[in-house]
Amino acid sequence: MPASLRFRTPRVIVALILREMGTAHGRTAAGYLWAILEPVAGIALLTLVFSLALRSPPLGTSFALFYATGMLPFTSYMSTWNKVATAVTFSRQLLVYPRVTFFDAVVARFLLNAVTQTLVAYIVITGVLLLQDTRAVLDFTSIAAAYAMALALGFGVGAINCVLFAMVPSWQRVWAITNRPIFFVSCIFYTFESLPDVAQDILWWNPLVHIIGVMRSGFYPTYTADYASPTYVLVVSGVLAAFGLHFLRRYHKKILNEL
Repeated sequence: MPASLRFRTPRVIVALILREMGTAHGRTAAGYLWAILEPVAGIALLTLVFSLALRSPPLGTSFALFYATGMLPFTSYMSTWNKVATAVTFSRQLLVYPRVTFFDAVVARFLLNAVTQTLVAYIVITGVLLLQDTRAVLDFTSIAAAYAMALALGFGVGAINCVLFAMVPSWQRVWAITNRPIFFVSCIFYTFESLPDVAQDILWWNPLVHIIGVMRSGFYPTYTADYASPTYVLVVSGVLAAFGLHFLRRYHKKILNEL
């Protein structure tokens, strides 16, 4: 294989990443600042509301840390699936060129979002740890695993939605409606163990519950999240990603013609 073709895809992906950095986030720091302010605002609101109603958070001593460990992986998942689901639409003008494939567009958006969300989490968590006496004991393996699962799930959901949004126009409205309660059923502002057994049996099937449980076990040494199954999350993510990429490969030209 000629050297000029061997590294074509990485070069295309880098070019697409640079393009998105200039368009989606703008040429100033304001776009990236918003990526930080969005989860910070959510954490601050939850902290204010529940600190007035409760004497202590469900875990530890810091309301901000407890809600941060729920909000940050949730925000990463939401941002990832949204970026991946709109990757073909975002890069449709470039996909007419043979050198640019749908896979390049999807991977470029995913990688940029993954890096952005990881940096956001680092900044927010560092700020909470510096400003408050959280008494957290960090387990970086669990934290990294939780973020990897959040990004993987976001990629899988985004890949399948990338196809469905284009092929089934009504699906975007259906998804928006059915996805609204996800914030309230993902254990962001409560723990899985605090729920009744019936609720646990139902919510266990929500992959985000497992992700947030693993995330919190990385900050609270006495919290083990025995219910969490990374295998389940990765299987769901892998199946969704496989189907999404398969149908994108098969129907991407039709999708482009319908955009």
